[in-house]
Amino acid sequence: MPVSLQKGQKVNLTKGNPGLSRVVVGLGWDVNAFDTGGAFDLDAAAFLLGENGKVSRTEDFVFYGNLQHPSGGVTHLGDNLTGVGDGDDEQIKIDLTRIPDHISRIAFTVTIYEAEERRQNFGQVNNAFIRIFDETNGQELLRYDLGEDFSIETAAVFGELYKNNGEWKFNAIGSGYQGGLAALCANYGVEVE
Repeated sequence: MPVSLQKGQKVNLTKGNPGLSRVVVGLGWDVNAFDTGGAFDLDAAAFLLGENGKVSRTEDFVFYGNLQHPSGGVTHLGDNLTGVGDGDDEQIKIDLTRIPDHISRIAFTVTIYEAEERRQNFGQVNNAFIRIFDETNGQELLRYDLGEDFSIETAAVFGELYKNNGEWKFNAIGSGYQGGLAALCANYGVEVE
């Protein structure tokens, strides 16, 4: 039975699951009926962060333009341009054994592509969630439904995996940002062109 999290709640992933090393982070969403008429393209990303809460290099940002971290520890499975259908809209595979030692947290975010031009925001998105399941057997370990009522935000941090005393834990964050991907990149220290 997966753990259903509330905002701000933390759960230990590896303690109750000995030998857990390969997980998949699934992110999903639906667009509500009062949309702008244009397609919504939401993009999941992972920021591999050091103790200072920043990336140490551009390659620590895994997204549709950089699908795999050089360590092989984080792999984005591709961009879903519409979010149509049930289940996960985008997935990011994590091999916990291959995450470099200097990485203490992996933040999972979702942004709306060209949100300003399309006049879109997270207030027009429903049923957004993040879930983590064991890649070896498909068992869902946790789920966090982003029940926040974002009205003007164009980016959101859903949650993060973090290392604590040699164990991997998950923190349900649910924070919204204005400024889309550029704002997240600035927050996490990624140089953007």
